[in-house]
Amino acid sequence: MNNYHWNWGIFFQTIQNGDVTYLTWIIQALGWTIAISLLAWVIALALGSLFGTLRTVPHRGLALLGHAWVEFFRNVPILMQLFIWYFVVPEMLPHDLSVWVKQMDPQISGFIFSVIALGLFTSARVAEQVRAGIQSLSRGQRAAGLAIGFTTFQTYRYVLLPMAFRIIIPPLTSEFMNAFKNSGVAYSVGVWELVFVSNQMVEETGGQVIESLIVPTILYIICSYTANRVMYFIEKRSRVPGLIVAK
Repeated sequence: MNNYHWNWGIFFQTIQNGDVTYLTWIIQALGWTIAISLLAWVIALALGSLFGTLRTVPHRGLALLGHAWVEFFRNVPILMQLFIWYFVVPEMLPHDLSVWVKQMDPQISGFIFSVIALGLFTSARVAEQVRAGIQSLSRGQRAAGLAIGFTTFQTYRYVLLPMAFRIIIPPLTSEFMNAFKNSGVAYSVGVWELVFVSNQMVEETGGQVIESLIVPTILYIICSYTANRVMYFIEKRSRVPGLIVAK
């Protein structure tokens, strides 16, 4: 460290005699990182809620479907899932659609497949949280919903899920934060996000490694902490006073 030459001004230097600076790179990469994370979280929350609920329904076939979804996407590494979506799935599409996908801008196609891969991977984890939340409620709540004439769907919609989601907000907060952190895998298919730009800066600047790593790290911390505060606000506003979780 004594021999390291700090140069924070590197972020304001232009790149290869152009008008773009390294700071511009970082800002653009932050935008892609946020977009991947938020869109993947929307997919994860929607599908995770669906398949987590299916794991608790009395219909055996639907419960097995939910179980299969969770076990597949939870047990395959996210990087492998991304490679399957990016390299394998386009080859399995109908010819015209396959050609169209392959001719897309690599940044756009990489972005789309990264969102899908991260969303499906996270959905399996969200599904487990939803299942645990529903099963933590007392059986009397389900029975009460059915007793007043609700269908199974209505019982979940109006009785079980509203309470279950209130219970699982803390673990969902962790998954929301993980969506930002796991978005870094998108660099492996060439998406211009923070990890990719950080590595690119190390190569381009010829030795300003620490600066190239510290700034993206700080931005990841800011994104994750912001997600934490948003979920805490939701938890605080939706909290049921005196709620006691019963088995």
